[in-house]
Amino acid sequence: MLSLAVIAGLRSQKGLQVIPFKKGPDYIDAGWLSIAAQRPCYSLDPFFLSGEVIINSFAFHARGDIAVIEGNRGLYDGMDAEGAYSTAELAKLLRAPVLLVVDCTKMTRTSAAVVLGCMHMDDGVAIRGVVLNQVAGSRHESVVRASIEKYCSVPVLGAVPRLSQDELPERHMGLTPYQEHPDTVKVTALAEEIALKHLNMDAITEFAMDAGPLPITDSGPGTAESSSPHSQLRIGVIRDSAFQFYYPENLEELERRGAEIIDIDAISDTRIPDIDALYIGGGFPETNAMRLAENAGFRESIRHMAETGLPIYAECGGLMFLGDSIIVDGKKYPMVGLFPIVFQMKRKPDAHGYTIAEIDRDNPFYPAGTILRGHEFHYSEVAGLGEGIMQHSVFSMRRGKGIKDKRDGICYKNVLATYTHIHALGSPAWTDGLINCAVKYRRNVKREL
Repeated sequence: MLSLAVIAGLRSQKGLQVIPFKKGPDYIDAGWLSIAAQRPCYSLDPFFLSGEVIINSFAFHARGDIAVIEGNRGLYDGMDAEGAYSTAELAKLLRAPVLLVVDCTKMTRTSAAVVLGCMHMDDGVAIRGVVLNQVAGSRHESVVRASIEKYCSVPVLGAVPRLSQDELPERHMGLTPYQEHPDTVKVTALAEEIALKHLNMDAITEFAMDAGPLPITDSGPGTAESSSPHSQLRIGVIRDSAFQFYYPENLEELERRGAEIIDIDAISDTRIPDIDALYIGGGFPETNAMRLAENAGFRESIRHMAETGLPIYAECGGLMFLGDSIIVDGKKYPMVGLFPIVFQMKRKPDAHGYTIAEIDRDNPFYPAGTILRGHEFHYSEVAGLGEGIMQHSVFSMRRGKGIKDKRDGICYKNVLATYTHIHALGSPAWTDGLINCAVKYRRNVKREL
């Protein structure tokens, strides 16, 4: 909510064009940041992307007046004791000043100790301001503010009280996605109100404008221009309330290679349109299971096109959709039925974290030996598996769980479905694979249909 408030405040009070970024692999927070900024939110994940790619992507996409990067977890939290891939490391890489948000719940003077610790943990991290969060009242705020001013050489630039309204409800994977929220305008208005009443937007804007220059080495974020763009390619992307997890960079990379993105709705469309490949991202097929099950014509259309050789790449929710069925609260809902897998929803995560996969079997998308860095986060588990189906898996999981027995990425004809989410700028083989499959299908298969 504070990230939304900063973005909304910069837009409404300062009239600035804000470019939002999200540190980490998250899709849901990024979606809300894009709503507040009214621009796409891009991912900056040091686990997926090299430092050079991060800098170039940031510079390429930050084409506005000001950029806001939301961190994840604590400032110095990473994958090891050295804080690898942490928000602090990203801030240093981008030479970005940091606005530190401190949860002041049941703390007064200790808040100053927390700020001091963050300031001295790494001198290379430029903490330029502090926002007090979860403030209980004026007396609480005054003691915390005085303590930080006495012991820390950093200004307090805001104090946000405990919010009585729960405008951003949570469920098992975090916030409810904006696509399913009943009133995104109300949330944005609340964020603007927080900025107006509780944040010093003048000071925040001032130190943001002092960010240092970046060592840019390339003109754009994308993969190497190894081939000319393929005109007239049509790649379908299912985007609706059930499937909504897509990195904008992935779609931009497909467009950069000449593809036209064709939006498809699995809930309301009756059939697959004329396309050369299909991309099904993650999302919440379980919360939309009834409506997906009711659209039998659409599911049959996907199954038919897959049998004709249409390239289909599916991630997480897309994998579940291509399976036999999904069990939600004891009730089974039929899905596409391309793979003999029954998925069942759990109350706790079945897999959560970064993944490293090696391609060790033939498939239409990736050369053998390719290493993919991605992430998995799902509450579904495999409740039923067709005999021998995992013999068609092509991912060996060096890190992560996958579908079963450290295997992921099930392949059938020109279809590849996996629990692993991929970022195109970190795994350029993804773009190459989808484009090459689409070209082959258009040239060799569609002519005969």
